[in-house]
Amino acid sequence: MMNSREKQLQAFDRLLGIMDELRAKCPWDMKQTMESLRYLTIEEMYELSDAILENDPKEIKKELGDLFLHLVFYAKIGSETKDFDVADVLNEICEKLIYRHPHIYGDTTVEDEEEVKKNWEKLKLREGRKSVLEGVPKSLPAMVKAYRIQEKVKGVGFEFENPEDAWDKVWEEMKEFRSETGAAEREQEFGDIMFSLVNYARIIGINPEDALERTNKKFIARFRKIEEMAAESGKNISELSLKDQDELWEKAKNL
Repeated sequence: MMNSREKQLQAFDRLLGIMDELRAKCPWDMKQTMESLRYLTIEEMYELSDAILENDPKEIKKELGDLFLHLVFYAKIGSETKDFDVADVLNEICEKLIYRHPHIYGDTTVEDEEEVKKNWEKLKLREGRKSVLEGVPKSLPAMVKAYRIQEKVKGVGFEFENPEDAWDKVWEEMKEFRSETGAAEREQEFGDIMFSLVNYARIIGINPEDALERTNKKFIARFRKIEEMAAESGKNISELSLKDQDELWEKAKNL
């Protein structure tokens, strides 16, 4: 009987072997480039995110497999261009993890998780980065980007001292929004409100992206329910008055 680590290594080696065969024999796989895979990888990431929010272990396992395939695919292409192979990729992340965890692999001591994060950002600056924000991808969705920006600057101490101060900032931005009349100015102030709300949520331990997505799912489920109830009465949802729609909405909320 093989132990767990041996099984894991064997499974990974099996995937590498299949990737070699597909790249050599399958017309679709042979045509793919890093650029052509990019959007497919993004789609897979969102599918994994959905599975995590649904707390569906079976689907999470499936989506992780799809992501593993993409990672191996990129490494395979890298080996063909002689830029890197999967060993280079894995060894580089191993070295990075060891370097950025001196409290595990060195003589640094830390008090808690927050100190680990601060050390992480300081170490990245020592690696040659000019800004703690260099690691935030430009193509991230705006809300996720705002959250990551705020996490990054917190790592170097740029943070409200308490949640109340962050909440006061939300109200300050809302007042500024209400006082503006120009379209461009109102858009800018509305962005400031959202950025401040993301910051407050982060400080009190809420991931705003997850919270909003759960609300989206809740709204979709309820709206579909009122569509069903309207259909059961022989009407289309668009034929109902707003008052009738609201009544069905309240019923859907209690189901």
